Amino acid sequence: MNVRQALYIRTIAEEGGVTAAAKKLHISQPSLSQMLRQIEEEAGTPLFERGAQVFRPTYAGERYLHAAEVILNTNEILENELREIRGEERGRLRLGISVQRSIQLLPKVLPEFTRLYPKVEFRLHEAGSAYLEQMVQSGQVDLALASVEPASPRLEYRLLHRERIGILTGPNSPLARRFPSGAAIPLSEAMDVPFVTLRSGHSARIIQERLFREQGLRPVVFLETDIMEAARQVAVRCGYYMVCTDSYLPDGVCFYPLKGYENHRHFYACLRKGEPVAHYVDALIRMVGAL
Repeated sequence: MNVRQALYIRTIAEEGGVTAAAKKLHISQPSLSQMLRQIEEEAGTPLFERGAQVFRPTYAGERYLHAAEVILNTNEILENELREIRGEERGRLRLGISVQRSIQLLPKVLPEFTRLYPKVEFRLHEAGSAYLEQMVQSGQVDLALASVEPASPRLEYRLLHRERIGILTGPNSPLARRFPSGAAIPLSEAMDVPFVTLRSGHSARIIQERLFREQGLRPVVFLETDIMEAARQVAVRCGYYMVCTDSYLPDGVCFYPLKGYENHRHFYACLRKGEPVAHYVDALIRMVGAL
């Protein structure tokens, strides 16, 4: 049974005959009669009792009508959903983001986003910044929010926040005893205690490796972790050092921008270039940029 057959049989049952049903459907009575004969031949049994006044469904016709209602209701639901998708009232947003950014940003933006777009299905994919661009290019996600250095000609980069790179530490560290927080220092000043680092794949780790390689320095690493907040807490409480950005710094920490270092990795919304962007994706990008 297809949608047209379901509609025709239901209309015959509602109107009590072929003539009235054909008039309501705006088709000829012979065409509808032929369609009914074809359906009954396929079913192998009559669907209506041909009485003097009205057509009454047989038991087979009742079962056919039940299935017809399911098909027509399902089709109506689908048509409504497609109409909403075309109007961008309904959709799916697959977001790629790091775990730390997810913790920092999503509780702030999702309440308003879900209020404005309650029919948009939200799917979260958490990964390190080094992998998020690949996920956008491969189509795994529609949007990535990541600290990157724009390089791919296949992606569109929308700047959300500029970030400074520096050394994070606690107020009782050797560095904090020598310099006030906020003072720009060379990286060589921060080699007197071990470092806490993120594992490979994170933006801060990529920057850290480049810094030490360019300056010929070999840090002592106390701890590697995938969790940004764990790394921060250990560095601050132990008086160790951590290379990171100045975004979302917790209270009670000291941060020292690196002297002479120009950061080219900032926080961007990454999209596939040349593809249409749904207005609810644009809205999420604006919400994040406004924080």
